[in-house]
Amino acid sequence: MTGVEGLPGARGLSAWTTRRWLRVGVATALTVLALLGATGAWVLGRTASISEELVDVRSPALTMAIRLETALLNQETGVRGYGATGSPDFLAPYQQGLSDERTSAEQLARLLAGNPAGLRDLRTVEEAVDKWQERIARPVAATPPGAPSPLGAERAEEGKASFDALRTAMAGQQAQLRADREKARDDLAAVMVRRNGIFAAIALVTVAVAALVFEGLRRGITTPLEQLGTDARRVTGGDFAHPITPTGPADLRRLGAEIDSMRRRLVEELAFAEEARLALDAQAADLKRSNAELEQFAYVASHDLQEPLRKISSFTQLLQRRYGGQLDAKADQYIEYAVDGANRMQTLINDLLGFSRVGRVHHTHQSLDLDAVLTRTLSSLSVGIAEADAVVTHDPLPTLVADPTQMGMLWQNLIGNAIKFRRPGTPPEIHVSAERDGALWRFSVTDNGIGIAPEYAEKVFVIFQRLHTKDAYSGSGIGLAMCKKIVEIHGGTISVDPDHRDGTRINFTLAPEPPTAPEALSRSEATPGQSS
Repeated sequence: MTGVEGLPGARGLSAWTTRRWLRVGVATALTVLALLGATGAWVLGRTASISEELVDVRSPALTMAIRLETALLNQETGVRGYGATGSPDFLAPYQQGLSDERTSAEQLARLLAGNPAGLRDLRTVEEAVDKWQERIARPVAATPPGAPSPLGAERAEEGKASFDALRTAMAGQQAQLRADREKARDDLAAVMVRRNGIFAAIALVTVAVAALVFEGLRRGITTPLEQLGTDARRVTGGDFAHPITPTGPADLRRLGAEIDSMRRRLVEELAFAEEARLALDAQAADLKRSNAELEQFAYVASHDLQEPLRKISSFTQLLQRRYGGQLDAKADQYIEYAVDGANRMQTLINDLLGFSRVGRVHHTHQSLDLDAVLTRTLSSLSVGIAEADAVVTHDPLPTLVADPTQMGMLWQNLIGNAIKFRRPGTPPEIHVSAERDGALWRFSVTDNGIGIAPEYAEKVFVIFQRLHTKDAYSGSGIGLAMCKKIVEIHGGTISVDPDHRDGTRINFTLAPEPPTAPEALSRSEATPGQSS
């Protein structure tokens, strides 16, 4: 591995999850914004501080110094005029000047608190004021009014020199205050320039941080998710061979790997399903071939096998008629056995042929009135019903979509069994009932015959299974197996009611419309036929 990804730090970063990247990114952005905010707050505080000092201290201090100078000039003018004329009118400006001087000096001292140089200049001015007032102003003002003050004329030169010194002190003070004010203005301008630069930098850094955050989200989350979504959509669109490429943070890569693992498993399952489908198709082909062979067997049984069987039966019957009683008893018994075996074989082949044709030869579904089918069946069984003195009743039966031949075979086998397996000496009583059971119709054929023991409730539906010997009851053991096959072809089930006593009750269901032919055949072929 080469480049940045090969570095230990890069490998460490590659293990970061989306949550960790977001935490680090948000923390970094907040830290940068906090530093920028602190810098901006400091610049704003500095600007406010300098502005406050300029507005509240420097400019007012210069103004108070000028007012102090004005108050002293008023004093000097009043003292000089009073000394020259002795007129009390000149003392008013002097007295007002004294008051203004004290006010201005106090305010100036308060404004210059914390400014040692300014306080020194103020003390210099105050010392010069005290010297001038002590030597000139107060003595001249204390002379009686009405005449020029001799002291004023005497100390005129000294007063001029003393006030000039005072002027010099005040000029120096005002120059220093003006310099301080200009310095404050320069500082304010510099801080404002710095503030504007810092806020411009803050704006640029904010934009850069936002751009980095959006770019990080795009590269680290949005783009990987879009890539993952694109790959997933291709897979869901049917391109199961398209790999899912994991990108982005560790958790998104894990998600992509898990989705790709699911895709691979789906591919394996589809391959397995395809193999199963091919195997099922092969089995279906085998079943179709087997059905064709069964049809061929049915054809052979109905034609090729029956012809020699009829010859055997015919000739054994001829032997029985011609030589019956002429041979010994053993010969007559053997001939009787041969005739009976041939007849039973003929019956068995016919029944087996009928069983194999159920659902294949007779498979014409149409709207069918079961009442009419039952009536035709009872008509065909009328001889047996009359001989057994049987009574057959039924509820109103529904109209279903079914094969008429198969429904006739169903009723004939069920009612025929009820007549056949009757109790000796008891006329058969048979009742057919029908009721709706959800999406199906439930039918019951109830008789008062010999009944079926619970342990044989399943066995009676197995083909060729008999509960009695042929001497007791005739039959091939295919009847109930055929009923089961017919019912399953029509989407239902059939069973013996184990709770019924005093006879037998066969319950079965039929769908209003049978399932499709392949499904019905597969259901009937999946379970071996059963009979009694």
